[in-house]
Amino acid sequence: MPGINPEVLVWARETAGLSVTRAAKALSLGGKKLQPEAALLQYERGEKETSRVLLSKMATVYRRPLLVFYLPSPPGVAERGEDFRTVPEEIRIESKGSLDALIRDIYVRQDLIKNLLVDIEEATPKQFVNSFSLNHSAGQVATATKELLNFDLEKFRKYAKPEDAFNYTRKCVEGTGIFVLLMGNLGSHHTNIPVEAFRGFALADPIAPIIVINDQDAPAARTFTLIHELAHILLGATGVSGSRGEQHVERFCNEVASLLMLPDGEIDQRNWPSENFEQLVTAVSNYGRSINVSGSLIAYRLLTAGIITQATWGKVADRLRELWLIAKNAQKKDKDDGSGPSYYVVRRHKIGNALIELVGRTMREGAITATKAGKVLGVKPANVYNLVGA
Repeated sequence: MPGINPEVLVWARETAGLSVTRAAKALSLGGKKLQPEAALLQYERGEKETSRVLLSKMATVYRRPLLVFYLPSPPGVAERGEDFRTVPEEIRIESKGSLDALIRDIYVRQDLIKNLLVDIEEATPKQFVNSFSLNHSAGQVATATKELLNFDLEKFRKYAKPEDAFNYTRKCVEGTGIFVLLMGNLGSHHTNIPVEAFRGFALADPIAPIIVINDQDAPAARTFTLIHELAHILLGATGVSGSRGEQHVERFCNEVASLLMLPDGEIDQRNWPSENFEQLVTAVSNYGRSINVSGSLIAYRLLTAGIITQATWGKVADRLRELWLIAKNAQKKDKDDGSGPSYYVVRRHKIGNALIELVGRTMREGAITATKAGKVLGVKPANVYNLVGA
């Protein structure tokens, strides 16, 4: 067996988003005389030869093909489009491995989807991809987005829950041929990627465009992210989006989403307690809840209208995020009794009806195997049939 370059082992672990401690535990290393971390470091420092059995475990845990470990050196960073984020350095470093692994997974799935569409002769380019530029106004793009989606704002606002309003918007977006996935980790809560590190990802491919939304975010905020990422696709701007829109493209896409969901004039019709922070937080939260959008969107429109400052907008957004996390944790405790939707219901929601329908239909036609379908959907082959109903 050829020697394994220890640098490849380190690269594979780090790009999987795993610390030495978590990786050693997942690999079941160590024993009575040697701690798991120390055992893994022996291999990563080249002090001990890596067996074929351990490499197979690493391939599974690190989500890499086995052959990767026989490379003479770590490969270069894969293309993932532009990075439109403005992220604190400590969060960027902490989440880099997990985010790289997630985006790498999306590119693999997208390639499989494109090949599948070619096989069934449905690889028709979407004319709306890269149909606008930053030379257009945000208002023009917002109007075009509304027409493309046949989006009914009044209907959107009538839904009782923001989750239902998001599902309506997602259905509109998927109806254009875009696949919308909810992904905020690598398959377990141990690899959760905070929204401060990544809020959304758009792959502006004309054949199989994909939008990924971080499902660690609040349901009302996901709708804004969905429209924001759709704007990326209309601009032909593949890349990762974050929580703060400080780059020009991000500000533009924020403006498109905000104009679609909260048209001009509405903000000016209300009195906002801009001088009292707590009252302002309550006001934007209540109004956002009443129309199924996030309070952060309301605050953003107050910023663009000149009613509050950039600093106040940031503070309001952070406070709303804090309040939502408190509510989310409270709900989680209430659900610790084991109640909740089944595995398949949750997975279908994360994958989206568009991809579920495509895979189910092509499986019934014999165009794709359960093994390949599992890779497209991100599940084990044994779960595919129950998931798609094929």
